[in-house]
Amino acid sequence: MCDFLQSLTLRFIVCPLCSLDINECRNYPGRLCAHKCENTEGSYQCSCTTGFQLSHDGRNCEDINECDANPCSQECANVYGSYQCYCRRGYQLSDIDGTTCEDIDECALPTGGHVCSYRCFNAPGSFYCTCPSIGYTVAPNGRTCLDIDECAAGIHNCSVSESCFNIQGGFRCLSFKCPPNFSQPAQGPNQDASVSVRCVKTCQPNNISCIHDPVHLITHTGLSLPTFRDFNEPEEIVFLRTLTAANPAPLLGATEVFFDILAADDQSSFDVQKRLHQGTIMGVIRQVKRIIGPMELVLEVAINYVKSGVNSHRNIVIIHIFISEFWF
Repeated sequence: MCDFLQSLTLRFIVCPLCSLDINECRNYPGRLCAHKCENTEGSYQCSCTTGFQLSHDGRNCEDINECDANPCSQECANVYGSYQCYCRRGYQLSDIDGTTCEDIDECALPTGGHVCSYRCFNAPGSFYCTCPSIGYTVAPNGRTCLDIDECAAGIHNCSVSESCFNIQGGFRCLSFKCPPNFSQPAQGPNQDASVSVRCVKTCQPNNISCIHDPVHLITHTGLSLPTFRDFNEPEEIVFLRTLTAANPAPLLGATEVFFDILAADDQSSFDVQKRLHQGTIMGVIRQVKRIIGPMELVLEVAINYVKSGVNSHRNIVIIHIFISEFWF
């Protein structure tokens, strides 16, 4: 029979015929090692979980800075017991290994159609936009296409008898002339002939047909429009303001105003609505159908002033519309 000698300072229980190892890890759980304890013959050994290493005392564990080994292709951030890879702008982490950064094709994203006004080209870590080669330039934000005002820049070929009218992506040389019995009044210093020309009726005393013609004023104006990309409801494009007071109820002898479209495109793409604006009557011309440019058309609208059932006079507005092939 073995003579057992027991002592806390001894690593073995000794007897003349045998020796038994003491499992310190089991006898003193959580007291000998910070993380892991492994029993060995006559002793024990501490180890650490992934992301940590043994400190000099052989018992405690300290964080390993994995970023020192450059495990990430771009940016690395050490965290307690691990690390995290990050990518610079324009890149994203690979789904395969989580450490490699791959280029993001911004042009192919679901919103890629809105990244650039016109065309998008992918580049490593970025992208760049281009605009139509004629009539546009890239804005300072690098994405939007801005129309070049050839008229203001003086880079047009209009003659001295023509007015340069800027449109989206180009310009037009316009020359409006008043019809017989109409004349163009002298323009003030702030009037721009490229925007609007007014022709006022001027009848000779013996010209009865001219005197009885209800048309008193003819106005030519230009309008540049895009090809509306998302056309879900009518677009209000022109406001015709009058000085005629709007009456809630018809008054005897009061002047009424009516708006009519006299000429438009073959598809009837426009209408005109009568509205009240700050106590006066106003006409609103709307584009009610999508028109794909480039296209040029003339829209003619009549403003009829009716008093006591009689059309006292009429003003004609002739709108020269230039529709771009682009939405911007």
